[in-house]
Amino acid sequence: MGNYTVVNGQIYTPGLAIVDAPQPYTPLGGGKNRSIGPVKGHSSCCLADLQVAIDVSGNGQLPWPAPAPSADAPTRFHNITLYLTSRTQSRNLTISNGTIPPDNTKAYVGPVLDLEPSSTVKHVNWKWPKCLVGEGTDGESSARGAYNISMHQSFRWNDTDYYTVFELPIAATNHIAEDSERVDCDLLENALVDAMEIDQSSDVLPDQPWIHSGVQTGAAPSLLVMR
Repeated sequence: MGNYTVVNGQIYTPGLAIVDAPQPYTPLGGGKNRSIGPVKGHSSCCLADLQVAIDVSGNGQLPWPAPAPSADAPTRFHNITLYLTSRTQSRNLTISNGTIPPDNTKAYVGPVLDLEPSSTVKHVNWKWPKCLVGEGTDGESSARGAYNISMHQSFRWNDTDYYTVFELPIAATNHIAEDSERVDCDLLENALVDAMEIDQSSDVLPDQPWIHSGVQTGAAPSLLVMR
């Protein structure tokens, strides 16, 4: 569940997705909403959003967006869903559950694979909910602190279907300002699944698809394997 490999700043998950940002253990937040220009791994958006940049092309090895993978393609995505989880805070908040938010609200993000259809990098911009407003950890009663961005991937690799769960550790400790558009955390809350149950439901891949399949060229990069 927690295994991943960092190569030149990119996070290779136990699946087809590659996370460009954020980096592991990054303190996140960002102050008041304000427009910013494009930065590495992100589109133009707001500093006060949780921003996750996901490469869905295997660094160019998986055709995207055209020709679109057929239903019987040997390697293709089925779905990506994202949650913000913390066992210490007993939180499991929806970032993107594969559905369109009701009534065009922005409580959570729509289907990840449908974002920016022509781009091989999907930029998830999720507005922090009310329970994470504050500064630092804000004491024992606060929901702020250490979290995981939990990525659930359903995909096919070399004619075999897999389901994996990957958790990227971050910290909700930077300043997050009050904002009338923030939603109550209760609207995003899901049952917190036991770590052992997640491990048992997550498939084990024989290799990381892109690192061990000849994707890397030139000088071999230094690898940092996190467990």
